[in-house]
Amino acid sequence: MELLDKNIQSDLYRTTLELISTFGFSSYSTTIITTLVLSIALVIILYVIDFLFRKVLLLVLTNVIRKSKTKIDDLLVKNKVLQFVTHIVPIIVAQEAIPLIFKGFPNWIKIAMQITDVALVVAIGLLFSAVFKTFRDFLRSKKSFADKPIDSYLQVMNISLFFVCGILIFSIVTGKSPLTFLVSLGAASAILMLVFKDSILGFVASIQVSMNDMVRVGDWIEMTKYGADGTVIEINLGSVKVQNFDKTITTIPTYALVSDSFRNYRGMQNAGGRRIKRSINIKMNSIRFVTEEEIEELKKIKMLYDFIVDRSSEIEQYNLSNKVDPTVWANGRRMTNIGLFRQYIKTYTYNSPKIRKDLMFEVRQLQPTEHGLPIELFMFTNTTVWNEYEVIMADIFDHIIAVVPFFHLEIFESPSSNDMREIAEALKES
Repeated sequence: MELLDKNIQSDLYRTTLELISTFGFSSYSTTIITTLVLSIALVIILYVIDFLFRKVLLLVLTNVIRKSKTKIDDLLVKNKVLQFVTHIVPIIVAQEAIPLIFKGFPNWIKIAMQITDVALVVAIGLLFSAVFKTFRDFLRSKKSFADKPIDSYLQVMNISLFFVCGILIFSIVTGKSPLTFLVSLGAASAILMLVFKDSILGFVASIQVSMNDMVRVGDWIEMTKYGADGTVIEINLGSVKVQNFDKTITTIPTYALVSDSFRNYRGMQNAGGRRIKRSINIKMNSIRFVTEEEIEELKKIKMLYDFIVDRSSEIEQYNLSNKVDPTVWANGRRMTNIGLFRQYIKTYTYNSPKIRKDLMFEVRQLQPTEHGLPIELFMFTNTTVWNEYEVIMADIFDHIIAVVPFFHLEIFESPSSNDMREIAEALKES
């Protein structure tokens, strides 16, 4: 079969050469013109082959694929896998035709073959790159891989692919074994480590991030150092893209997720509740024991009635058993306005349908400061949606701040300019 092909090539070249020699050109000119004619004919043939594959065969296959129910074949069309396949066929045809075209110039055959070999390596490399992209898009459509850093792995595969293609091209151009290039590469490894430092660090970091499940696409993270506070939209080899809540995009080096600290709100989102941890400061000099009249008045608050009755009975029994003198308020036990206020907050928030009862729930005092006594609410809402969370928290504190005067308490706030003016005027009058 090979002998037949060679005979056909020889006859075609000889026929073309003889036809052109009838025009009276010199032997050398006839050889050049024959090569040009055959080259033009090859270009036309390659264009026709490429046209047939792209416009006819590829169009038919695309229509068939779009009608199918499977998704992966649609991704093959999207990433132009079939189109890259069609580019390989003309290159193979060109390789077979080169010995015929340059038969009159044997020294050119090697150069032309090297060019087509390099083109073939590039075409195959682009084909594999498109296949990798198709594989990535297919995995993204799976729920189990939707939050994985697939882009990082794709970039590593592409780097490895282009590295292999580079070695093959080097071998083709120089005519040396790929092993020679690898040996030379070992000597230049220090330079390569420096050039690809970020890529190497990013690759290692992306593996650590994936294996330790530190960050997923879709996680809400906060990284103050880089000004990031939003949703992770992409994780690739060199960087992590975070869409902040103001719709800006912050890019963080992938290795920073391993070397620096950040906050991931995934646990909060998975729990289905977001924490409220906020306090109000009560003026210290407004805290006191409540009188019997005030207790009776506070009993009118339904959420406090049972508590006041039970606590009054408990205090009375204690004072009687210890023979406490009721005329001295510091003796024995008494209810305070701050204690009743704290109990009211606890009952009010616990009865709210928007507060989780199965998660941490506490209303507590914090260490008194120069700004008063902080009463802190530590609890979780039944939603993690930001705007809903803010509304729930605002509604609770709207109510709490409004009921403070009912307990004869005052909220601490720093004096304003009007306050200072009133104090100065009062001093002048005195």
